[in-house]
Amino acid sequence: MIAPRYGGPEVLEVVEEEVTQAGPGQVTVEVRAAGLNPADYKMVEGAYSKDPDGLPVRPGYEVAGVIAALGADTEIASGGGAVGDEVLAFRVQGGYASAITVPAKDVFAKPAALDFPEAANLLLAGTTAEDMLRVVEAREGDTLLVHGASGAVGVMVLQLARARGMRAIGTASERRFDEVRRFGGEPVAYGDGLEERVRALAPGGVDAALDCVGTDEAVDVSLAVAPTERIVTIAAPARAQQEGFRAVVGRDPESAAFRDSVRAGLIALAARGELVVPMARTYPLEEAGAALAFLSDGHPGGKLALLP
Repeated sequence: MIAPRYGGPEVLEVVEEEVTQAGPGQVTVEVRAAGLNPADYKMVEGAYSKDPDGLPVRPGYEVAGVIAALGADTEIASGGGAVGDEVLAFRVQGGYASAITVPAKDVFAKPAALDFPEAANLLLAGTTAEDMLRVVEAREGDTLLVHGASGAVGVMVLQLARARGMRAIGTASERRFDEVRRFGGEPVAYGDGLEERVRALAPGGVDAALDCVGTDEAVDVSLAVAPTERIVTIAAPARAQQEGFRAVVGRDPESAAFRDSVRAGLIALAARGELVVPMARTYPLEEAGAALAFLSDGHPGGKLALLP
């Protein structure tokens, strides 16, 4: 699936291309599932760049599948690797495909605890959550405020916080409260009066605030209840610059290097059943446009995957 021009999900097209042969340091993966993320439709829209030289856009940062070929003298990142092995790959480009050749350093053995759609959705959200926790210097005993706690990154933050002895208060709609509780958070409804509801749960304020939604409400409440130096957002960069707190993006060299460094640890947690990827639904690969449109509406209720 490619986008020959920048635009909405409707610009995606199916094309037939030869898969690049795996050379030294490369692996060809037969894709069984491709993960979907907001970064995908932002890339297609041209939110990051509208450089004509960047066309066609090839969305898809993470996949899971089986090894179809390895280059000479090549091992995958987790060691070894043979044709037929089940793997996941992140960070890649062009994952909306039936097969893809990628750097071996980005390919890891798939945990048996995860099926292909789950594995294809583990690492972008998981490494983003880790990066947010790094930036606010979250530590055992902290009380965190997590905006968008039932979303893809939010549930990763909740699980990691619980495993590390932190308390997490998570904003969500009331219909998603059970999801927040499932992953160790204390739910609180967003909307008018949010600050008062947070203060009722944490009278002295919170140690850090992590914004996964980017609304003015989320930013305003964070500034009211948390130290500015311990606030981070992945969705409100303009407000972050204006108010003097951190915004993180995966394209930043510091964040990219850190996120790459924690991939193996997240996979190990998932293998032990300590990190769950909640799924909403899957789509055939040819319906990538419909899947992105559903994702961009804002509340899919879990992760989405494309199945070639």
